[in-house]
Amino acid sequence: MLDHVFTDAIGALRDALEGALLERQAFEERFQVDVLLGDVTWETSYGLPGEGSPPRVQADITLDWPTWSQTAYRNWYIDEPPAEPPEVLVEVALRIQRLAKRPEPERVLGVLPEASPPLGAETLSRASHTIEQVFVGTDADRGEFAIEVAYEGSISLDEGTLADGSVLDDQFGGIGGWVASTLVRLGDLSFEFLPPEDDDSGP
Repeated sequence: MLDHVFTDAIGALRDALEGALLERQAFEERFQVDVLLGDVTWETSYGLPGEGSPPRVQADITLDWPTWSQTAYRNWYIDEPPAEPPEVLVEVALRIQRLAKRPEPERVLGVLPEASPPLGAETLSRASHTIEQVFVGTDADRGEFAIEVAYEGSISLDEGTLADGSVLDDQFGGIGGWVASTLVRLGDLSFEFLPPEDDDSGP
């Protein structure tokens, strides 16, 4: 296993989400490297258990390790103090999908806080929301809808964290329960949902 603080962050986040009994959407997980800029990105998705595929509600989570963080980490590794500590950029996009009708954003935003619980000394701030529609035929009123609300922020890695990546277990520890409870609140909203793609039941 690669010994790197970014992989420690990935492991800590995955443990927190699976510790909250969330179900990983295995085919939605990606580890990517931007060959031009050097940024490293890990993306994953989790939903509530027993929701079908795709789930009605899910969390799409992205950790980003930018090039400047890698430079700072390398400087620390060779005992050259970095000008600024490296950071892991975090985005949590909470998504309601398989909707039969266009959702009212106010109902969704009304159950979502302005910020996440603390991740160490940091929090994620609620940012934009997006409504999607997949059209069926030429009827603008038919189709499948989704709404997504993003939370964004960063986690600064001090020298103690760089030396011992297990510290990230404490920093990410609360995110699993927050994501799980928020998905439950979103799933409890009285929207009309389309059946999952893996529903083999007849009419």
